[in-house]
Amino acid sequence: MKKMLPHIPTPETRDRFEQLTSAGRGLAELHVNYESVEPYPLDIQLKKGVSAEDRETWRVSKMKWGKKKDPESGKNIDDRSVIVYNPLVTITGIPEDAERYMLGSRSALAWIIDRYQVKTDKASGIVNDPNDWCDEHDDPRYVVELIQKVTTVAVETMKIVETL
Repeated sequence: MKKMLPHIPTPETRDRFEQLTSAGRGLAELHVNYESVEPYPLDIQLKKGVSAEDRETWRVSKMKWGKKKDPESGKNIDDRSVIVYNPLVTITGIPEDAERYMLGSRSALAWIIDRYQVKTDKASGIVNDPNDWCDEHDDPRYVVELIQKVTTVAVETMKIVETL
């Protein structure tokens, strides 16, 4: 295997066992029910003159991280506290802890940015469009709310992990 599986040592005391089981239950509850957690209060900024009621405002084609200047090199680098959702919507206020929670080699938010985009499979020509799901379920803000909920899960996961 390329990646190691999580290893939890056998607890030496009953108290440590209880601490680990409590953390495990908390993590399981959080991750299994991620779609029903309270959305993290991120700042959703719309361009001036854009209506939040217009379905087109919430269409996603390809998200990306915001940019900021690196104070040392002066070059533009990713600002992981900002997601440019589309040309009309920018999401700011992403806490550092949301980036610390990793799914393999990248954060949960980086995974969403990579996967929730309109993409055509070269071999089959099939278009994968997350907006289709939003349209079918009459929930144009689904992807934005998913980002908020995954941020909550990431932050709360790190709080639980830090207690161990």
